[in-house]
Amino acid sequence: MTSASPTNPATGSPLVWTPDGQPRSRQFGDVYFSAQDGLAESRAVFLDGCGLPDAWAGRRRFTVAELGFGTGLNIAALLDLWRRTRPAEGQLHIFSVEAFPVTAREAARALASWPELAPIAGLLTQRWPGRARGRHRVELPELGAILDVAVLDVGEALDGWAGAADAWFLDGFSPALNPGMWSDAVLARVAARSRPGARAATFTVAGQVRRGLAAVGFAVEKRPGFGHKRERLEARMPGAATDGPPPRRVAIIGAGIAGASAARAVRALGGEVVVVEAKRPGAGGSGNPAALVTPRLDAGLGEAAQLFAQAFSRATGLYATIDGAVLAHGVLQLASDDRDAQRFARIAASDLFEPGALEVLAADAVTARLGEPAPGGLDQRTALVVDPTPILDAWLGSSRIEPAARLERDDLGWRVLDEVGVEILRADAVIVAAALGSRDLAAALPLSPVRGQASWRDGAGPTPAAAWGGYVLPTATGLLFGATHDRDDDACEVREADHLRNLDLVAAVLPGLAERLAPKTLPAEILGGRASIRAVTPDRLPLAGSAGEPGLFALTGFGSRGFSFAPLLAEHVAALALGAPSPIGRAAAELVDPARFARRAARRLRS
Repeated sequence: MTSASPTNPATGSPLVWTPDGQPRSRQFGDVYFSAQDGLAESRAVFLDGCGLPDAWAGRRRFTVAELGFGTGLNIAALLDLWRRTRPAEGQLHIFSVEAFPVTAREAARALASWPELAPIAGLLTQRWPGRARGRHRVELPELGAILDVAVLDVGEALDGWAGAADAWFLDGFSPALNPGMWSDAVLARVAARSRPGARAATFTVAGQVRRGLAAVGFAVEKRPGFGHKRERLEARMPGAATDGPPPRRVAIIGAGIAGASAARAVRALGGEVVVVEAKRPGAGGSGNPAALVTPRLDAGLGEAAQLFAQAFSRATGLYATIDGAVLAHGVLQLASDDRDAQRFARIAASDLFEPGALEVLAADAVTARLGEPAPGGLDQRTALVVDPTPILDAWLGSSRIEPAARLERDDLGWRVLDEVGVEILRADAVIVAAALGSRDLAAALPLSPVRGQASWRDGAGPTPAAAWGGYVLPTATGLLFGATHDRDDDACEVREADHLRNLDLVAAVLPGLAERLAPKTLPAEILGGRASIRAVTPDRLPLAGSAGEPGLFALTGFGSRGFSFAPLLAEHVAALALGAPSPIGRAAAELVDPARFARRAARRLRS
């Protein structure tokens, strides 16, 4: 259950347990659910109150929104009902708001009172959303369901949600104790994010709530209550409920981490995927023997910082489920000066990351970890080093190895054509995820090349993963380090001079490690390496969204952070392509929208 403003999760639990084992809100002094039978109350008030399961009969996509996630009891009851009555190939989307999140352990204790929910409760608590401020996605493919939880103030959460609900569970704490949850402004947002025919249900019949729902367009009725509550409310938006768009065939151009992430995301939403790749999976920037998954650190702590943290959390959570993908846990971000140290401290103290995920370390602690004198830094404990190959193998499926040279749209959808104009395939939508090559397929994508050569030494002894202006990280057989950063250079041959530049990059910060990687008595030829071309944008933010024509989308411009950004932003683009709720907020979507440059240019002209 939620309230006006979230708290830092590091400050402790939002609930206390009564002597008879019931969870009660520490903040509001109210119960999370009925002491008589919380499950029966959830079913009577919210499931029956929203006309479920009849309301989703025959639907391909159904969306339930909730104010007050709490211990997850309503959602567990919903998922149990969905499991038993799910329409053929139906997809359930759930959006819930919770400013004071409980832990998975607390939720498991609360839900243990109902053994009949054990299978669902087990799935839910094993994948329990995080506690950091922002948005968290939980996939439940066994049930054909996706849960998005916004750990935010209710107004901010609703303003940011671009979905539309078929049913609302209005389950904040009592209006008398938590009036901010039931304000006219909140109820107006509920109405604005409701589909025609949407149902809303709540346990309260407070006059403020009845009048507020009626004022924003709901037809409101009192119904018999549950337990000691004499009455409850049901409300309905005018209009007839309609289903979402049918499943779509989506062509994805590019088989690197962006294309693989898009393929996974489209399948998760029930779409059909065809991946087209000019050379081979991982032929571009995703082909190194290891990749860093670290957050982009933004001490502004605003919308961009929230997006960076959400993308990092989503990426690490997904990679952890792939056998053989994770090579190492934890990455040290080394400080280059006092400003870095102050920036790290501000970010580590924020609520954008999970409790304990970041810790500022003094120079002596970093020195002890690295085995030679080193500056202080930021211990990114949940950061990862991953092997790209298992990730691409798990997410891509089969790929068509043919160069896509041109895209054309007609009345039937999109045609993907080869270099001589022969049709490779047809699709309802296209996601262009071909790094720098994306600018040849989708007009006006402002991408430029940055060449990066990485070096590696097989057999080199282990060292903790670390990053500064360069990086060093373990591979399956040694150490990877680098990398060069040459703008407007699109050549991919390996250069011995760049091996030496990479060694100098390491030696400037960790000279002992540089000597281990390539002793001065040995030539640079002992090093392996590869060069690839990063695609970057003028503002160094990715491109993820509509590419200007119906059914055409871009997912590119990640620079050197594809493995950190691509999984989440692919889910956003897949949602746009398939008409599903996005996991990111509206403001974040605008930050990465390919049209942002045109909007800025238009504003400059007007001013």
